[in-house]
Parts: sequence; C-alpha cells; structure tokens
Amino acid sequence: MKKILLLLIITFSLYGLAEIFPSFSQTSAGQNTNHDRALVNAFENWQSNVQVQGSGTVVKNLADDTHGSRHQKFILRMASGHTLLIVHNIDLASRINGLSKGDTVHFYGEYEWNSKGGIVHWTHHDPGHHHIDGWLKHKGKTFQ
Repeated sequence: MKKILLLLIITFSLYGLAEIFPSFSQTSAGQNTNHDRALVNAFENWQSNVQVQGSGTVVKNLADDTHGSRHQKFILRMASGHTLLIVHNIDLASRINGLSKGDTVHFYGEYEWNSKGGIVHWTHHDPGHHHIDGWLKHKGKTFQ
C-alpha cells in the first residue's frame, strides 16, 4: 500500500512540474515532430552528447558570452513547448544578425542536458575535424 501511495505522489508531483515548467510537458502527439520527440526524450532521460536537429521560435535573445570563445545565445521554444538554449560560436561561424523574438530558427548540433531544458551547441563547422559539423538556418540563410 505504501508503494502505491508513493507512486501516486510521485506521479502527481511530476504532473505539477509540467504545469510549472513547460519544458517538462508536451502538446498532443500530433503536434510534435520526430525531432521534438527526440529532444524531449533526451531531456527526460538526462542525456548529453546527442546530435539533434529541429526548429523553434525565438522567445528570448541573451547577451553574448564573451569569456573565451565568443558565443551568441538565445532561447528557442519547440512545437512541443520544450525550450532550448542555443549557444552558437561566433568566432567560428557568422552571427545571426537581426535575430528577433518570434523568428524561426532551424538547427543541427549537439544537445547537452540541463534542468532548464538543455543546451544545443556545436552549431558550426569544426576546423579540427573532430566533431560533426552543425549549422543554424534563419530566413533562408545557413550559418556554420
């Protein structure tokens, strides 16, 4: 009986987290793309170093990271409701100038888990040829 009660408490707690943090929730399966499902799966299973592809809508532009290699940073919301931080190396690839809230960005890069939804980086070519080349696409232009 105690195990069933504990399972119910955990289930309702997770449901409550989905209401508070949209990154934990999904819309109906018909609205999710295969890419969204793969990303949500990586998030739910705390996976990192996963090559991912997808697209989302810019919900927030963040200040550039200027410590070490410079990175353009922004947050995307996927069709699933899941959010991702995109960290794009602008020492190796062109910056997306004119990126605005509401814009669609397509991406291919490496996913790293974190509790806020995850990070996608390696969205550029690798001059050392040790990593899969990634990219970003915005308004018909590819940045890599």
